[in-house]
Amino acid sequence: MLRRVLIANRGEIACRIIRTLRGLGLESVAVYHHEDRGAPHVLQADQAVELKADVPTAAYLDVAQLVDVARTAGADGVHPGYGFLSENAGFAQAVADAGLTFVGPDAAVIRLMGDKIRARQFARDHGVPVAPSLEPGDPAAIAAQVRAIGFPLLVKAAAGGGGKGMRIVRALEELTQSLAIASAEAQRYFGDGRVYAERYIERPRHIEVQVLGDGQGGVVHLFERECSVQRRYQKVFEESPAPNLPEPLRREICAAAVRLASAARYRNAGTVEFVLAPDGAFYFLEMNTRLQVEHPVTELVLGVDLVAAQLRIAAGESLPWQQEDLAVRGHAIECRICAEEPEHDFRPATGRVGVLRVPAEAHVRFDGGIREGQAIGAAFDSMLGKLIVHAGSRAEAAGRLTQALHALVLLGVPTNIDYLARVASHPRFRAGELHTGFLAEHADELRPQDTPRGAAAAVIAALLGEPDFRALAYGVPEPHATIGAWRN
Repeated sequence: MLRRVLIANRGEIACRIIRTLRGLGLESVAVYHHEDRGAPHVLQADQAVELKADVPTAAYLDVAQLVDVARTAGADGVHPGYGFLSENAGFAQAVADAGLTFVGPDAAVIRLMGDKIRARQFARDHGVPVAPSLEPGDPAAIAAQVRAIGFPLLVKAAAGGGGKGMRIVRALEELTQSLAIASAEAQRYFGDGRVYAERYIERPRHIEVQVLGDGQGGVVHLFERECSVQRRYQKVFEESPAPNLPEPLRREICAAAVRLASAARYRNAGTVEFVLAPDGAFYFLEMNTRLQVEHPVTELVLGVDLVAAQLRIAAGESLPWQQEDLAVRGHAIECRICAEEPEHDFRPATGRVGVLRVPAEAHVRFDGGIREGQAIGAAFDSMLGKLIVHAGSRAEAAGRLTQALHALVLLGVPTNIDYLARVASHPRFRAGELHTGFLAEHADELRPQDTPRGAAAAVIAALLGEPDFRALAYGVPEPHATIGAWRN
């Protein structure tokens, strides 16, 4: 087993990894930019080292500095978390070249799966369904391929993700311009302008399968997650198991994920993502070669610790479970708490966390990276944490999630908490009638309703009963009392 692990990340996922390291008796080394100096992951780690960079995000992307800090701190392992350098083959190779253990797959596999065009061909070669597609080339050849595939098409970046470099094309006359725009966007975000186009599935579901591999071809799946409730290609709700998924189809999708990971001789944790058409056909989308944001729902329904499994596999141990050891118990749903303003097109928000009250029920889990008094700026991703619930059935889990969202108090910065509660209460969500256009389709119904005056008064009265809120409300000095004799 490893002894001391540097976490090349920040915020919620860094705190999550620290918890498991502490539970295993291992030491943690956190890194931070000056702007993060008071963040929980810095305070919780056994050791914390400041990274130097003019731009905050650049600190967490500095491969050479991170590797140097790991060696100086005496770490023997590096966990990348998710985002930042977690799927960067160069970082994984630099860690290995420094004689340290990278808690993730080999650089060669990251490189293979990170190239969407190569990954699709690899999947096709190993019997995993792939949607009909074309790569840019001679306009006449493209036109012929398009006629064979048909519209609509989805143009995607070969090296991308997160919705960048993606455009829907519904007519031939739009194709050339869409390819050019997508290529320019891909070049800007990923330094790689290659794009391709595949058949666009209308009203699809997004189903992904969690896998663990030993690097020798041994792979187990930890069942599937439903990630269809998205906004601008970004997941908002995730759950396990997927609702309304026929058991034979569930087995087929999971088997395809295992087949792909096994062929790649995948090591550590990864996720194989599929798009599921309304007619039951499913197609390989991509493989994420890291831990996913939504991994807690898998942990809750299986009673496992995926970070602990990652660490053990990275240390050279065999897979912690055989497939027959894994069975789903109940249902778990997660939603992402973000600093944003849903009433203003979800624009990112800033502020200072004044009050944070998390529901204490045993069936509620809050994975956060914030604390009271912490400033929330615009330098990093807007996600503040994740609220996850577990129950015996999906209906019960959806009810518990709604209750937990109403009980969660986060004051001082605008968030999407109320919006998430409206989604969780929506009849179609409760029925499990999900697809990737769910939020757009029900946008009007998900807008806030006018709050009755009496209800608003009750909310204010309840808040004034909180000592912390009263201190915030009445502790602000009157401006002219603080500026002496100076006036405009």
